Amino acid sequence: MQIVRRRRTVTTGRITPERIYAGTVLTAGQDDAPGIAQRVHDHWGTENEIHRVRDTTGAEDASRIRARNAPWPMAELRHFTIGALRLASHTNIAACLLCRAQNSNHPLATLGIMCSPDRSPERRCPGV
Repeated sequence: MQIVRRRRTVTTGRITPERIYAGTVLTAGQDDAPGIAQRVHDHWGTENEIHRVRDTTGAEDASRIRARNAPWPMAELRHFTIGALRLASHTNIAACLLCRAQNSNHPLATLGIMCSPDRSPERRCPGV
């Protein structure tokens, strides 16, 4: 299938068409064009959200770790961190990372491992 979408350049504001070719295992009887379009839209919404957070907050694209298999575990650690914060109902991942870096109990409390009663991290950290 061919997907044509409009793409806007952020710096110039210019809109250009972009053609993407894709394949699917669905038969014509399993889904129609609007259904497939919705599946593509849902997929890219999730991809854009995950990659935007990993790139902006985790600086994944700027990472200089390139030796052997090192990039893979580092990407997994970033993904684990973002997932743990989301499971703890945090919406502002960058603010939570900054706050948790300032106190060694915060990451452990997020994982439910330990929390000192006099310094509750949830009370002091934004993004809940």
